[in-house]
Amino acid sequence: MTVASALERVRLLVLDVDGVMTDGRLYFDAQGEALKAFHVHDGLGLKLAMRAGIEILVLSGRRSEAVSVRCHELGVRLVEQGCEDKVAALDRWLTQLKVSREEALCLVDDSSDVPLMRAVGIAVAVADAHREALEAADRVTVLQGGRGAVREVCDWLLAARETAK
Repeated sequence: MTVASALERVRLLVLDVDGVMTDGRLYFDAQGEALKAFHVHDGLGLKLAMRAGIEILVLSGRRSEAVSVRCHELGVRLVEQGCEDKVAALDRWLTQLKVSREEALCLVDDSSDVPLMRAVGIAVAVADAHREALEAADRVTVLQGGRGAVREVCDWLLAARETAK
């Protein structure tokens, strides 16, 4: 199956946070709170994908109130932070949602996410991902993490659904 035809089947978009939804830089204030910047284009892309019936799952190894606030603001209800084993978390969510691995697409940026990439139907790396993630990817975005890569993938998914009609 080609990546293009596999895009039509995607029912779950799995996102890493740092380096994907953000540019990967962490800013700390005097109280030690990590500050993150999210791209507005990515937010609209996620809203459009959800309106089209695509579930969004955010899996992050870190915990951040900023992520909770941003996901709540966007209406993303599936969020798991402090996740040590993303493949196990994915499998739990897939069971709950009644979605197969082949119907899931992940968007990641680093070598620690390669096991997750191998566990989904389509593995996508952001343009500025680590070499190992780039090598494991079925497809690579043109845009960098935190700079519209999420929107780019959402646009791929929406275009695939439109083509399939």
